[in-house]
Amino acid sequence: MTIGEVTENYIAYRRSLGEKYYSGAKILQSFGRCLGKERDMLSINIDDCTAFLYGGKDHVTATWFNRYSTLKWMFEWALVRGFLLSVPLPSDKPQRPDTLRPYIYSKEELRRLFDAALVCQKRPNKTAPETLQLILKLTYFLGLRISETLAIRVKDLNMDESYVTIHDSKFYKSRMVPFNRSIYNLIKVYLESNHNQYQDNEELLFLPIKGMPISRANMTVYFARIRELAGISRYDGCYFQPRIHDLRHSFAVHRLTAWYKEGKDVQKYLNYLSTFLGHDHISHTSVYLTMTDELFREANKLFESYKNNETDF
Repeated sequence: MTIGEVTENYIAYRRSLGEKYYSGAKILQSFGRCLGKERDMLSINIDDCTAFLYGGKDHVTATWFNRYSTLKWMFEWALVRGFLLSVPLPSDKPQRPDTLRPYIYSKEELRRLFDAALVCQKRPNKTAPETLQLILKLTYFLGLRISETLAIRVKDLNMDESYVTIHDSKFYKSRMVPFNRSIYNLIKVYLESNHNQYQDNEELLFLPIKGMPISRANMTVYFARIRELAGISRYDGCYFQPRIHDLRHSFAVHRLTAWYKEGKDVQKYLNYLSTFLGHDHISHTSVYLTMTDELFREANKLFESYKNNETDF
């Protein structure tokens, strides 16, 4: 069988198990393009796979390990079915790089990002600046994944009770995310400005360009330009520059910091945050809680108050 046939059959197999299998499919489709979809599966060798794993780089990144595990699962599946005679992956794995550290945007940096979104796009046939700005604002203020923001449809908005329904997110769960009056006003103005373009409530909130929905890849490109215009970069030794997904991390950290400042029982409120973010377990939420200097200071203040019997918990 050809590489293209095997990869598509494997992707279909994974999705038949109830998985969305989005990222894995992208990796395998890239693998097919790299080696040639019409190439025989039995001809793949270790050198082919090593070149794909590194992707033209001279150092190991997190992508190397994502690609390795994705190929390994497909190769083992193919081996059992006789599409391969052996698994053509290197036996010696390099040392995994440090875990990606999220970038926590300051309130000032967020303002600069939102302002930059209005001036980053100058071509009239591309996504409107107001659309880009609202996408970023909803992603941050509601703590959403960018894929969740882009998937919002008009029917998902309950303007009377001020919440949006997020359908079938990362863990195939739906949830209702409330928003305050400020967000209500932002959405209301946006809906009124674009009402002539909505055919019905099934329409995506963020209107597609030339019939093609705004994708995560589109937003990644837009965001890189926005971040550059906002003058935001990191120099802490991390390989990655600040990402759009770090808006969600920033939301979680800012919310936790605010609770510390308000003297809340943070352990109890973490459960609320976990539900708000759409997590199955509070351990998933802990990934988002990067210890910033401000968060550390506020946590330390609360601990001192507790030690001195100045708080009730």
